[in-house]
Amino acid sequence: MTTIDLSFASVRELGKLIRAGAVSPVELAEHFLQRLDTIGRSLNAVVTLTTELAMKQARLAEEELSAGVDRGPLHGIPYGAKDLLAVPGYPTTWGAAPFAGRHFDSEATVVTRLREAGAILVAKLAMVELAGGFGYEQPNAALTGPGRNGWDPNSWAGGSSSGSGAAVASGCVPFAIGTETWGSIHCPAAFNGITGLRPTYGRVSRRGAMALSWTMDKIGPMGRTVDDCETVYNFIAGPDANEPTTLNGRTGGHVSTEGSFKFGVCRGAFENAQPEVIANTESAIAVLAEFGTVEEIELPSFPWDEAASTVVIAEAASAFEDFVIDGQSAGLTAPEDRAGLYHGLTIPAVDYLRALRIRRVGGEAMDRLLAKYDAIVAPTYPNVASPIDQLFSTYFDREQRHNLGGVGNLCGLPSISVPSGFGERGLPTGLEFLGRAYDEDRILAAARAFQIRTNWHTRHPS
Repeated sequence: MTTIDLSFASVRELGKLIRAGAVSPVELAEHFLQRLDTIGRSLNAVVTLTTELAMKQARLAEEELSAGVDRGPLHGIPYGAKDLLAVPGYPTTWGAAPFAGRHFDSEATVVTRLREAGAILVAKLAMVELAGGFGYEQPNAALTGPGRNGWDPNSWAGGSSSGSGAAVASGCVPFAIGTETWGSIHCPAAFNGITGLRPTYGRVSRRGAMALSWTMDKIGPMGRTVDDCETVYNFIAGPDANEPTTLNGRTGGHVSTEGSFKFGVCRGAFENAQPEVIANTESAIAVLAEFGTVEEIELPSFPWDEAASTVVIAEAASAFEDFVIDGQSAGLTAPEDRAGLYHGLTIPAVDYLRALRIRRVGGEAMDRLLAKYDAIVAPTYPNVASPIDQLFSTYFDREQRHNLGGVGNLCGLPSISVPSGFGERGLPTGLEFLGRAYDEDRILAAARAFQIRTNWHTRHPS
């Protein structure tokens, strides 16, 4: 394989190369560390290279595999973690200047599970400061500078898992771990033309991760393909006795890509979208019709976005109350973030409780709707990434509707975003598959069937 082929190979392809003796875990670690140190840094995607740890883990993987000890498909595969996951021996900055030198002695459960699977941590990846919870309005809202897109450094990488999206897209890591409270996996996945899985709330332990919104934070994989994300998800998901939200919920079963699927198309999400996004979504729906039925649907009528905003702001203000009151937010990068969340401290308890009631009643309505379909599909975002030097308000049309983000995150529903083509300025677009709670296997199968019939996920920057 050429250097470029190696850089953009899938997890499964890299695993085959390792086991065939074509490349070693040590060589892979060195390769991706070098790309992170050059390309990754040029995109502001890297906070810290974990070189010493990576080489230690790579040598161990090499020794184990040579001795016949195989921990599975992630054994020897490098990856990057969003820098709100604790890793002993390295700073965990939460993307924010006030925490630039802060260390934790504990290890995030997700990092532990990947280590036990034989994966090699090569970097802590950049993110929007404090996961975007302080109300940023422009790309330059991060400790490492504005996140630059893997396809075009003059465009935004998306937030808040900006480094994870850009690093995967640019061939700096085979996969990365991101987090989402509202859009933080799907936005950089769609904007960078990669695949991003947001699991059901509580599927993946958040122990050792920064808390922004206790009832909406979720952790998930970002990779080149649905298969990559599913492989990683299978290792990181599952109960954690130290994280109570992981102890509920049913277990899914394997769903074949050969069966016929039933899709609901949320037409409302098309309104005022960019023309290329509409065209790409229409083409994607035609592909879905090749292996399933497609019906137009309407979402239950609830103030999804308003309720989700109330929950996030109230919980974030509680989580960072001391930080805000003590004036530490004055040290944040984005000027608007320095005054962020003061308003969150004034939200009446009755408004927060009303939002929780909307979640309960609306969630029941969504469950009844989703019981009829394998997935609801819509454009992941109605637009491509914004220019790196523009305020969001000057690029994004505030009248564009994005129906699935608020409802999906408020109700804790699983969703996966896959590449669907290219739009304005040659930037990627995405297609979202939203499923019933705990039905990750179903949306993964549907998205995998889509990728079998398309090749957008095989495209990468030159």
